[in-house]
Order: sequence, then structure tokens, then C-alpha cells
Amino acid sequence: MTAYFPAARLRRAAFIGVLCAGLAVTGTGCGEDPDEGTNGIGKLSADKIEAKAKAAAGEAESVHLSGTLVTGGKSFTLDMRLKSDGGSGEVKSQDDTFQLLRVGEQLYLKANAAFWGQSDSAGKLGDKYVKVPEGDPSYKQFRGFTDMDVLLDGLLGLQGKLAKGSYTKVGHTRAVQVTADAGKGGKLSVSLEGTPYPLIMERAGGAGRVELAEWGKPFPLVAPAQDQTVDYGSQLPTTKDGEAKGTQTKGPESTKGSGQGSNPTQP
Repeated sequence: MTAYFPAARLRRAAFIGVLCAGLAVTGTGCGEDPDEGTNGIGKLSADKIEAKAKAAAGEAESVHLSGTLVTGGKSFTLDMRLKSDGGSGEVKSQDDTFQLLRVGEQLYLKANAAFWGQSDSAGKLGDKYVKVPEGDPSYKQFRGFTDMDVLLDGLLGLQGKLAKGSYTKVGHTRAVQVTADAGKGGKLSVSLEGTPYPLIMERAGGAGRVELAEWGKPFPLVAPAQDQTVDYGSQLPTTKDGEAKGTQTKGPESTKGSGQGSNPTQP
């Protein structure tokens, strides 16, 4: 006997099939587990996801950090590779662009002649690695841009009541969002694949957005060649107004917050 299926039943079955296929694209398909194949942190509470992400970041040996950072009333664009014993990369502000390289405690600053302004030595220092003396007032500020612990501790702070957001993708990596104060206190995207590393941090109050990638990927840190280095002594050169170039740079040490309730945009 040939089975008989009313047309309405066939249409209903086709509709359900299309619906489930569409939902599967967003990871919430009919009968499918959205956490299948993940590291499982999506099943945790928002507080625990944030804690896992911070712990993973704290144990990582290196990271590539890029994006914008607003601190001390100034906006910086960063592209830095960082690890425990140093870092290298470029920092841009509205006024200046410079490169930083730190190997251990030795810090080097590279910029064009315009960066040094009216310094008598500007022509000699342009596009050279200038050794930043540890006793110079700007050393700590510049060093902060190369300090993995300082940057991560300051950046990864959500402010307010936490809530678990939707599943998303950062590049090709599946992630889960954690928001604070309905997004006003920041948003953190955490990897659902492998180690639960932070992937994107949107800071509270519009204080910047950074991407965090290449966690644990090794990279070389080597001091510049001697013929590319200038050692200016115990202090960076001063401009003709008598102020050392660098003392007006507000380093990222001011971004450090203590978590919920703190304001990392304040000095």
C-alpha cells in the first residue's frame, strides 16, 4: 500500500526543516547543543566566565594587543606585541607616532625628527632608537605601553553588574560575550575554543576597544644594533621650552583599575 501524506503535513515538515537549518547557522539549531565542540565556558555564569578569561590572560606568555585606548583625556592607537620580559610595537596619538622596544628593563624609543620638536638634537635622533634612561621622568610612562601585566590588568576590568550575552564570532573563533551594566560598563568577548582567552575588550564609557590575539605565540625581542642606537645619558633631550619630550605622554599605567566600581579612565 502506498503511504498517503496530506499536502498540509508535507508543507509543515518542509517549513520546520528550513527553520531548523536557519537557526543552526546562529548556533541554536533545533535539537542541537550550542556548546558542542566548545571549551564549555558558555555554560558558566557571567562572573565565572570573566574570572576564567582573566586567569587565562594572567597565565599566558605573550599576546598581540591592538586597538584604541583613551586615558588621561588622550586617545592612543596601539599595536603591541607583549610578553613578560618586554614588548615591541607602535603607539600613535593625535600629536605623535613612536615605536617602543623593551628588552628586560632596557627601553628604547624610536620616532621621526618631528617627534622631538625643537630639540637641538632632533636631527640626530630621528628614526634612531633612543635609549630611555630609567631615571628619566618619562621612563615609567613609556614603559607602561610595553608591560603586559600593566596593560592587561588595566584593560580587562568590567564595571557593574555582569550578564552573559550571546554567542558570536571573533574572526573565525567562536566566542561568548560578557557585558557589564547592560554594556555601559564594558563588553568582553571570550573564546569558546581551546583556552578561554579574552579576544575583544570594549572599555566602559567609550574608553577604547582592543583586540587580543596570538596568545602564547613566541616572538623575538632583541636590542637594536649599536649603530642604530643613541644613548643620550641620564635624561631624554629637552625641547627649547625646557621640557623633556615624553613628559607630556600619559602612559597606560593610568588605565589600571580594580574591577567593578573603579574607573580606569581616570589617572
